Amino acid sequence: METILYIIQQLINGIQLGAVYALISLGYTMVYGVLRMINFAHGDIFMLGAFIAYYGITKFNLPFPVLIIISSLITAIIAILIERIAYKPLRNAPKISLLITAVGVSLFLEYTLSLNAFFSPNYIGFPRPFEIKNYELGLISINNIHLIIFSVTIISLIILYLLIYKTKYGIAMRAASHDLEITRLMGIKTDSVISFTFGIGGALAGIGGLLYAMAYPQINVFMGIMPGIKSFIAAVLGGIGIIHGAVLGGFIIGISEVFVSAFLSSTFRDGVIFIILFIFLLFRPNGIFGKSIEKV
Repeated sequence: METILYIIQQLINGIQLGAVYALISLGYTMVYGVLRMINFAHGDIFMLGAFIAYYGITKFNLPFPVLIIISSLITAIIAILIERIAYKPLRNAPKISLLITAVGVSLFLEYTLSLNAFFSPNYIGFPRPFEIKNYELGLISINNIHLIIFSVTIISLIILYLLIYKTKYGIAMRAASHDLEITRLMGIKTDSVISFTFGIGGALAGIGGLLYAMAYPQINVFMGIMPGIKSFIAAVLGGIGIIHGAVLGGFIIGISEVFVSAFLSSTFRDGVIFIILFIFLLFRPNGIFGKSIEKV
């Protein structure tokens, strides 16, 4: 009985972590869906979301709902600026040029910000905007951090669904994901669609950064590297370019990481994630929801 309860407790923790990975992986998958590029600077947008929330708490004592709005808005603007400055001039360049540029933008953000007085390469304690309250459900413990992360993630996914399937920009984004050139020929402003996609992905990453820092209250300039890589792996597992696949992949990675830490060792948790990726690339390279393309 105790073993079952322990598994359930770890499952709750894994869903909490997976919710954050799901929010980040959505940015990877949406950008890939439209531009067929991997934005490796996306993990650093996640990091900026955590720092924006940190200064919102320490300098301005902002309440949690305002922190979500501020973090998502600022990271959305930063993501759009990165796209306009770094990626748009290379729109017609070979894909490898965009890939190298994305890596360069990531390194530029990390090492430039580490020299800034407002950021730090060392870990900084993240002050939670409220006290932690534990709720005992029998022998299972759940706290308000769990509930807030679950609630914010669900609300964010609902808003994303409405944006993509119920707005003109969302329809244009789905059209661009099928064929960007034909979308342009139909009179749709594809530059605006691409900026919209980066902005939505940046906003979700900013929210993810806030939630991650709240759950694991230490932040630094390089904190986006591993969550960014794992979220990219989550997008690949689900079928990169497919939104619900990115969400499912995020939960798979989060739950796997927590279970490995709980039942094996935290030393192995990152390695196991890459083993899962390796297995998928061998037997299901298109991801869970990806479709195989047959050559005629």
